[in-house]
Amino acid sequence: MGAREVDAYIAAAPPKARPALRQLRKIIRDAAPRATETVSYRMPYYSHHGRLIYFAVARDWIGLYMLGRAKSRYAKELKPYISGASTARFALDRPLPVGLIRKVVKERVAENEERQKSR
Repeated sequence: MGAREVDAYIAAAPPKARPALRQLRKIIRDAAPRATETVSYRMPYYSHHGRLIYFAVARDWIGLYMLGRAKSRYAKELKPYISGASTARFALDRPLPVGLIRKVVKERVAENEERQKSR
């Protein structure tokens, strides 16, 4: 389970999406090394002191879900990618904004850790 499920998810994705999915996975794992990895709601899912972040591939884009307070903190940078309440969409025909994704994941880690400490 866990990493193997995410491996299978990426392997089943359209060939044009696989490099970006592998890159996104690496960014998340590097930014949140203590997070656990699995599949939930048919999407790769990362948990660290609760729900951290999900991603999924669609026809022409990859969605990153659970932006939390990173959505407002990085609003200007995220603006071209925002879709819905807490979703960022990255077009498959463009490079992923690696630095921005890393910041979002690290912000989510900090958010979850702060919430955990306050309990």
